[in-house]
Amino acid sequence: MSTENGVKLETLYVKSQTASFRILSAISFSHFLNDTIQSLLFAIYPLLKTSFHLNFTQIGLLSLVYQLTASMLQPVVGFYTDQNPKPYSLAAGMGCTLCGLLLLAVAWDYGLLLLAAALVGMGSSIFHPESSRVARMASGGRYGLAQSLFQVGGNAGTSMGPLLAAWMVIPYGQKSILFFSLLALLAIAILVRVGKWYKLRCVLKAGKGTDVKPIQPVYSRRTIVLSMLILLVLIFSKYFYLASIGNYFTFYLMHRFGISVQSGQYHLFVFLFAVALGTFIGGPVGDKIGRKQVIWLSILGASPFTLALPYANLAWTGVLSFASGFILASAFSAILVFAQELIPGRVGAISGLFFGLAFGMAGIAAAVLGRLADAYGIEFVYHVCSYLPLLGVLTVFLPDIRRS
Repeated sequence: MSTENGVKLETLYVKSQTASFRILSAISFSHFLNDTIQSLLFAIYPLLKTSFHLNFTQIGLLSLVYQLTASMLQPVVGFYTDQNPKPYSLAAGMGCTLCGLLLLAVAWDYGLLLLAAALVGMGSSIFHPESSRVARMASGGRYGLAQSLFQVGGNAGTSMGPLLAAWMVIPYGQKSILFFSLLALLAIAILVRVGKWYKLRCVLKAGKGTDVKPIQPVYSRRTIVLSMLILLVLIFSKYFYLASIGNYFTFYLMHRFGISVQSGQYHLFVFLFAVALGTFIGGPVGDKIGRKQVIWLSILGASPFTLALPYANLAWTGVLSFASGFILASAFSAILVFAQELIPGRVGAISGLFFGLAFGMAGIAAAVLGRLADAYGIEFVYHVCSYLPLLGVLTVFLPDIRRS
């Protein structure tokens, strides 16, 4: 390598390092915008149910279409980009979300609603694996903190959906969704700049000839397989419960306590805000005390609150839903980084698998729980789901990566 090229690469290296925190903030804010848009679909279910005369099964199917398209492609995207980085795929994914959003605003029948949900889900499939990789690249070695900052952007965006629905969509109708296309355009502009930084890192890596040998896993194949299965079961328990709140909590509160749609949206916002807060705490705490400890406390620790919620009055329902969301949410960053450390060198594939599974589980849960609600009543759903966090006891079988 010539001296001139070496100087250029050193300059690129300095620029990429100083940009890291700015990029981490940008990718977190983009996650906020992305999930604000996507949470809008769930937040307007009461409006769609009335306008299109839907039953709970149809609402569950709408969620299933979104969640499956948001999940099935993610591992594929992650695996492919591990081998072939695509810096501008983030902006392209947001473009797909924008198309789904525009269709959702003008849809006139149930089939178009399903197509809009599928397009929004496809955008999510492209966005999440690559943005998680960018967060890890910009982490400076503090992987738990970086994933938490990235995740809290998404969860904060998810919590905004019910508020924006209550303030804008419910009063002004379906066509007011067109306003949210401005958020998608802003996200695209930010992600183009993130793509430039991502491309700079790729150029730097290629120029320095960093063809390092793949990092070998520390644990045996049997331990890795068992641990991954346990992590997947924990993802199942977490997202099945979260799906029961995200999709049907407003209906539950309206049915049990007789409150209005807008009041129900405010209660849903409280829960989703708690999820955002818990996500922010889980990653940094995992950096300090170990991922396994956080996973143990966050899944199993939520069970007293979830078990009590179906029997509580309206005031205590708000308190218990906040506590459940806060504790459960702290798990995901720890689970994701735990899996990345368990199988090093496969950041995109692992991120795609776990994000994909999270979305897929939420979609299947929405469909199953919608069917249960139609058959046995909405309150029955919350009695069944309250036991799911008890699966957190399986955490005891995970290796302690920090100690090792």
